[in-house]
Amino acid sequence: MSSRSMSSRSQSSLSQSSLSHLPIIDIDTHWVEPPDFWTRRAPARLKDVVPRIVRTDAGVDQWVVEADRVLAPAGFCVIRRDASKAYGTFCLDTMDEMHPSGGEPKARLEVMDRHGLTMQILYPNTLGFAGSAVMRIEDAELRDFCLKAYNDGMAEVQADGEGRLFPQAAVPFWDVDAAVTELERAHDDLGLTGFVINDAPEKWGLPTLCDPVYDPLWAVAQERGLPVNFHIGGGFSVGAPWQGHGAPGALACSSSLSYFSNVRCITNLIFSGLLDRFPSLKFVSVESGIGWLPFQLEFCEYQYDENGTTHLQLRPREYFHRQIYASYWFEENAVPVVERLGADNIMFETDYPHPTCLYPDIQQSVARSLDGLDDASKRKILYENACRVYQLELPSGVETGEG
Repeated sequence: MSSRSMSSRSQSSLSQSSLSHLPIIDIDTHWVEPPDFWTRRAPARLKDVVPRIVRTDAGVDQWVVEADRVLAPAGFCVIRRDASKAYGTFCLDTMDEMHPSGGEPKARLEVMDRHGLTMQILYPNTLGFAGSAVMRIEDAELRDFCLKAYNDGMAEVQADGEGRLFPQAAVPFWDVDAAVTELERAHDDLGLTGFVINDAPEKWGLPTLCDPVYDPLWAVAQERGLPVNFHIGGGFSVGAPWQGHGAPGALACSSSLSYFSNVRCITNLIFSGLLDRFPSLKFVSVESGIGWLPFQLEFCEYQYDENGTTHLQLRPREYFHRQIYASYWFEENAVPVVERLGADNIMFETDYPHPTCLYPDIQQSVARSLDGLDDASKRKILYENACRVYQLELPSGVETGEG
C-alpha cells in the first residue's frame, strides 16, 4: 500500500464524508496527445517533420520533430491500461501500455466519473507544460504550426468533452504580437478559457515578463478575463538532482524541487509592478502546492518593510488576495493554510496522469485534506474558485449541496 493511502483515519469514515455531494473541478491535468495529433493536421510540406512518435531500438516510444530531434517522452503517463499506477518512472515505455484516458475524451470522462471529478483543466505535454519545448524547434514555420495545431486539437478535445474538459491555450511568447493574435483566436474561434505561458523567457534572450513589451498580451487577457497559468517546469529550473540517486530517487528529488520555479515566479510577480498596471488580471500557480505560500508571503511582507518598498500600490498579501491563485493535491492537511490565507485563492488538482499525480485514492485524499473546514470553504476550494477564475459553469444537473 502506498504512503498516500489511508492511515490515521479509517477508510469507512471518510467514505461518509460530506464531500460526496460536492462538485470537484480538477485544475491541473495533462493530455497525452495521440500519435497522429500533429501529422493528421500537417500540410504536405510539413508532414515528415512535425512531431511524431518513433520507437527506439530499446522499445521506448518518444516524440521526435524535424529530422530526428527528440522532443519529449511519449506522454509522461504512468497509468497503465489496467488502471494501475506505475511508480518510480517519468513515463510508461510505450503508448500501447498507457490507459486510454490519457488522450481519449470518452475514456477520460469515465475515469473522472469513477473518481468523483466534475470538470478538468488540461495542460500540454509534448510541447512542454507551458508550451516551452517548442523552442527546441529551429524552423520558425514549423514551430508556429506545432503550437497552433496544438490549440486546434485541444479545441476538438474540449468540444468532445461534454462541457467538462477545458484545455488551456499555448501562445508564442517569443513574439508578443503573434501571442496576442493567437490568444484572441484561441478565445474567439476555439473557445479556450485561459492560457499557459513560460515563466522565464529570459532563458531565450527575451525580456522578463514584467517588461512593458508584454503589456499588449496582458491587456487582452485582462479585458477578456482569461487567467494566466504558470505551470511548474514551464521555464525556470532549479537544476538537475545530484548524480547517484538512481531513477526513483532522481524523480523524487526533481519533483520535490520543481515548485521552486513558481516560488520565484510569484515572488517576482508581486514585486514587479505588473499587478499595478493590470489590477484585475488573474494569475494561477499550477502544480506548486500551497504549503509554502504563508511562509513566502510573510517573508515578502518583511522584505517589503525592511527595504522601503514604496513604488508599489499594495502590500504582497494584498496582491495575492486580489489576483493570485494556487492549487494543491498531495498535501494531507490544507486546513492550516486556509486558516492563514482564507479559501478564496486556493483550488484543487490531481496532475493526472503524470508520475506525481494524486491517484487512485482521490476522494479519500480530498476528504482528509479538508477535514474540519466549513462547507463554504470546501465549496470555494473544490469548485467555486475554479468557476470564477476560468469562467466556467457547472454541467446541467450537477448537485452542489447548497440550499
